[in-house]
Amino acid sequence: MSCLLAWHPVVAAPVLDPEEEPSMDIILVGSSELSSPPSPGPPRDLIAYEVKVNHRDIEDMCICCGSFQVYTQHPLFEGGMCAPCKDRFLDCLFLYDDDGNQSYCSICCSGETLLICENPDCTRCYCFECVDTLVSPGTSEKVQAMSNWVCFLCLPFPRSGLLQRRRKWRGWLKAFYDREAVRSRAASGTDGCAAALTLLASPLEMYKTVPVWKREPVRVLSLFGDIKKELTSLGFLENGSDPGRLKHLDDVTNTVRRDVEEWGPFDLVYGSTPTLGHACDHPPGWYLFQFHRVLQYARPRPGSPRPFFWMFVDNLVLTEDDRDVATRFLETDPVTIQDICSRTIWNAVHVWSNIPAVKSRHSALVSQEESSLRAQERQRAKPPTQGPAKLVKNCFLPLREYFKYFSTELTSSL
Repeated sequence: MSCLLAWHPVVAAPVLDPEEEPSMDIILVGSSELSSPPSPGPPRDLIAYEVKVNHRDIEDMCICCGSFQVYTQHPLFEGGMCAPCKDRFLDCLFLYDDDGNQSYCSICCSGETLLICENPDCTRCYCFECVDTLVSPGTSEKVQAMSNWVCFLCLPFPRSGLLQRRRKWRGWLKAFYDREAVRSRAASGTDGCAAALTLLASPLEMYKTVPVWKREPVRVLSLFGDIKKELTSLGFLENGSDPGRLKHLDDVTNTVRRDVEEWGPFDLVYGSTPTLGHACDHPPGWYLFQFHRVLQYARPRPGSPRPFFWMFVDNLVLTEDDRDVATRFLETDPVTIQDICSRTIWNAVHVWSNIPAVKSRHSALVSQEESSLRAQERQRAKPPTQGPAKLVKNCFLPLREYFKYFSTELTSSL
């Protein structure tokens, strides 16, 4: 069996410490010693030439594109990163395909043809160009010929050619995202100190990813909308698993903090409004306020390192004022996720969440399109092609970096 490959269109848009992570039997790819590189050609070819011939520090070059205009350091591997590549990395690293693997190269977050790590606990991919440039020319062909390839973040040794995994890279990755969040707030008008203080209490702080042997099954509190089928199809829940792993409530009117603390602790809190055209017992804003109230009960204590995620989905029933209130209470802007078939929008939802990369799935929905969807719902004889929970299903895939999952074969027929 050859190494798994994936094709993707180009989109514009710390070493695993031997003391911390177990080793595994692998086939070595490439050599830690590079032969004398040829004269430089395209920008990416400059990397090996500059490091081996001109003795330039690789931290002073963008390992994603070869630029000398370094903005920051790559969080996973030793080397620099320019501003455009940094932006693409922030947008794309936690995006996943329907097969459960990440959508883009873990080095440059681009690439047309990808090599997929075959460690069953890893979801990362690497493009041919990064592998051939940073490890050694022809490495991608060698990987393709392998029966079982383990990627550069799973190998028990840190270096492959010029590609040097950072020690404690999980801490680097968290610091990278948190630092960029502070810079983004400062750029929007908040001074640096205030931005840093805000981040400490921010619901959008990125949590440090969890090594596979430390991951536990996720515990879920599902309010109003039930996501059991979606989480089971993604492998986060087992059929017939401990019923305490998911608590579903349709009405939380009489739910108090003590109830939530007794049922928990929870790792994920999900809530949604009723769907368009669905009879509901409360005004739409009630679901938002009740979700926010229960969410406060479920949050871990301040300063807790335990990863905690949440998502609230509006099925286009909240008013514009309600959505403004949701943004203020949940401290993040919503994104719109659409169900598009043959260039026709069949359904859409507004989503607020702190799950990594949810914002990267944003697609704009103008007011005329939203009004059209509401009108369609009033005339529709059958439900949309995808229900609300199915629309946001793949947004849960980044949680594989934090929690145990029981299946690597995703079910798309739900």
